[in-house]
Amino acid sequence: MEKIAIVGATNSLGREILNIFEENNIKAENVMAVDVNSPLGTQVSYGEDVDMDVFNLEDFDFSSVKSAVFATTEEIAKHYIKRAVQKKVKVIDCSGAYALDNEVPLILSGFNSEKIKEAKNDIIALPSPEAAQIIKALSKVTESCKITRMVINAYMPASVYGKEGMDELFTQTRKIFMNEPLVDDEKVFKRQMAFNVLPQVGEFIGDETKFEWALNVEIKKILGADVKVHANCAFVPSFVGIGEFVNVECSDEVDVDEIRNIMRDTNGVIVFDKHVDCGYVSVTDVQGESDVYVSRLRQDVSVENGFSFWCVADDLRAGIAQSAYALVKEWM
Repeated sequence: MEKIAIVGATNSLGREILNIFEENNIKAENVMAVDVNSPLGTQVSYGEDVDMDVFNLEDFDFSSVKSAVFATTEEIAKHYIKRAVQKKVKVIDCSGAYALDNEVPLILSGFNSEKIKEAKNDIIALPSPEAAQIIKALSKVTESCKITRMVINAYMPASVYGKEGMDELFTQTRKIFMNEPLVDDEKVFKRQMAFNVLPQVGEFIGDETKFEWALNVEIKKILGADVKVHANCAFVPSFVGIGEFVNVECSDEVDVDEIRNIMRDTNGVIVFDKHVDCGYVSVTDVQGESDVYVSRLRQDVSVENGFSFWCVADDLRAGIAQSAYALVKEWM
């Protein structure tokens, strides 16, 4: 296998991608860990037995690799992906920097992988984890049902803002128990995140926040521009894992039992839907899991042809890292 650079290797997502690679027997000698502002001597674990050196992004020679997975912020990705492409490196963007670029295919492995051939600039992008878990859950449903509209309520964890977000949630939680003020620990979320729900994920773009707007655009880009989407995103005091209630409206009559059977036959989707106390999957149940879990499937009687469901997934592992590895195998 040709050498692959994991850019952003020391952050939460980068480490999860390295874990996925190691679990799938990608040899350490074929992987190069890269990150911004990494001083000489910085290392990151690769499985239980290997500590690999982390190269400083500013000085990294992209001609030493054939492909690169960018698990960085959008700002860093926009700056350094250009450098990588100039060195003829194939790039998988996990940052969201190119997700909405009309010149870059947005790929969910196993659903629209055929669009890889449209990567004219040697860049492909992954959908956000909040979009990916919905599309994965509906991937086989779309083969028999024409989806016309979706209403999405997404409950987002601190990991959306990486290690800084998770650290701030932890610090706030500790300080509340210690009866200490939070004034110096409201930098990432700008409000109290611990024991709270914040109806804003990302900055505002008109009436919508950035994440609501992007969720709308990403789903349209993958499922078709004629699908109407209304998204609501809120932060909840969870470290990892996204939970979403999704209402789906179709052009023709749908039967929820048929939908349930289709989802059960979908690769990477597990339906656990028992209409009894605790007969559902919660966010904490899926941390460290690679699948999307579906519960609370119901007929939506408020519309003529609708159903609704609850889906949860580990946003780092199932939402991005697993898809990044799959695309490396397909494209590289």
